[in-house]
Amino acid sequence: QVQLVESGGGLVQAGGSLRLSCAAAGRTCSTVDMGWFRQAPGKEREFVASITRSGGWTYYADSVKGRFIISRDNRKNTLYLQMNSLQPEDTAVYFCNADNRVIRPGVYWGQGTQVTVSS
Repeated sequence: QVQLVESGGGLVQAGGSLRLSCAAAGRTCSTVDMGWFRQAPGKEREFVASITRSGGWTYYADSVKGRFIISRDNRKNTLYLQMNSLQPEDTAVYFCNADNRVIRPGVYWGQGTQVTVSS
């Protein structure tokens, strides 16, 4: 079992930055790949970024490539998403996910954190 708790969401103007965090408890974070997904109003949940258990390989959705950075600190059992150059289309609830297979989510989800980007 893995319990995930996201934090760091909020309201930001277009062009601004936010850093999301996901604290993992239970099964050791370092044993699973992890990722971020998001869901905008009226849309399906979509893949954002993924990172391997060692942190040695990352993969991004085309829509965020070059703007977002996924990272992890296994000593702290924490996953991060640095979001730069935010745009209104990035507005969504962002979810942490564990034991994913790159773009295919695993069964472990956090409760989500709201990110709102104003124009």
